[in-house]
Amino acid sequence: MWDLLSTLLYILFVLAAIVLVVVILLQEGRGGGFGEALGSHGRETFGVGSRGINTFTAVTAGIFLGSALLIHIVNRIQSERTVVGNFDAPAIEGGRNLPVGMPPGGMNPPPAQPPTGN
Repeated sequence: MWDLLSTLLYILFVLAAIVLVVVILLQEGRGGGFGEALGSHGRETFGVGSRGINTFTAVTAGIFLGSALLIHIVNRIQSERTVVGNFDAPAIEGGRNLPVGMPPGGMNPPPAQPPTGN
């Protein structure tokens, strides 16, 4: 279930990013914009006084940011699951778990024994 949701969120995220880039380029700035490249139709549709393109940009940006946050939350939930499961490590030295390869004495080596003279 989480995999399907994650895939759908990624698709929404990429589509929102592409639409956001195009919509921002269509807006007219001080020196014109991509809307002027479309000729008179671009100026009529996306003119300076048009409020619709600004609202559409804000909604698209909200979808983009919302999907980014949801992707993060879903990935965080998925990373808490493990394939192996929750198995207890074998207890060494009276119930204390040591990392693999660690000597039974832990980080402190055992005290040196004086040589026995025979």
